[in-house]
Amino acid sequence: MDGDTSSSVLKRERVRDHLLELVESRRPGDAIPSERALCARLGVSRPTLRAAVDELVNTGLLVREHGRGTFVAPAKITQELVSGGRPVTLPQAAGAWSSRILEFTRVPAGARVGRRLRLSPAAEITYVARLRIVDGAPMAIEYLHLPAGLVPDVAPEELESGDFYAHLRAHHRVHVREAVQSIEPTVTSAAESRLLDVPELSPALLFERLTTDTRGRPVEYVHSVYRGDRYRLVSRLTLGAAAPGGPPDDGTHHPGIPPGELGQRAAISSSTTGDVHA
Repeated sequence: MDGDTSSSVLKRERVRDHLLELVESRRPGDAIPSERALCARLGVSRPTLRAAVDELVNTGLLVREHGRGTFVAPAKITQELVSGGRPVTLPQAAGAWSSRILEFTRVPAGARVGRRLRLSPAAEITYVARLRIVDGAPMAIEYLHLPAGLVPDVAPEELESGDFYAHLRAHHRVHVREAVQSIEPTVTSAAESRLLDVPELSPALLFERLTTDTRGRPVEYVHSVYRGDRYRLVSRLTLGAAAPGGPPDDGTHHPGIPPGELGQRAAISSSTTGDVHA
């Protein structure tokens, strides 16, 4: 692993977190500070800052307007595959999965991650960046944020192989129960491309996941960049007419499902093939 490449990815990851904090604290159409101001505040070079801004522009969170600056983008349309709070059980992805640790350290949670993990910004978390490998080929870059108080003695080797959730259950008495995960399209940066062995600006999938245990405690907040040329999600949809006395059509649109009575009254459940274990 090239040390400069790894360092570049991890530095931009920290800049990305700061930019996301700005996005979440502003309204659509609000401007973010200038590149010069952000570089001075974060102590990074313009290329590093611009790479992080480019990522958020590519994922639709920021928009650039020539001669005016960079602004928070309009809110995205969200579609849930499973409604009513019903859980989904996801099978393991194919292939032999392992990980290479890029960074393993203790840091303050910060405002944004702290909100997700329900921690004080000053609370300590274990921050892990790792390269996910499948059958010997790089597949994804993952950034994990674990509450230090929940798994105080977790070690890097615990995240290099096997099912991390099973390991948490067996060795730390933490029983993972459910996760909320979002998936969006993106493209790879130059540094990500080198780590994933793909051309720059290759299609990719951006995953964000918050996992909780059987006591309702946040266990991890993760975001990951997966190769779009090697990773595919498949959803199984069960479509059926509404039961007698069921709710009337409310005009809800289900992307990919044809209009009409079947589409309007479809009961949707999902079984998605993908790697959701940590």
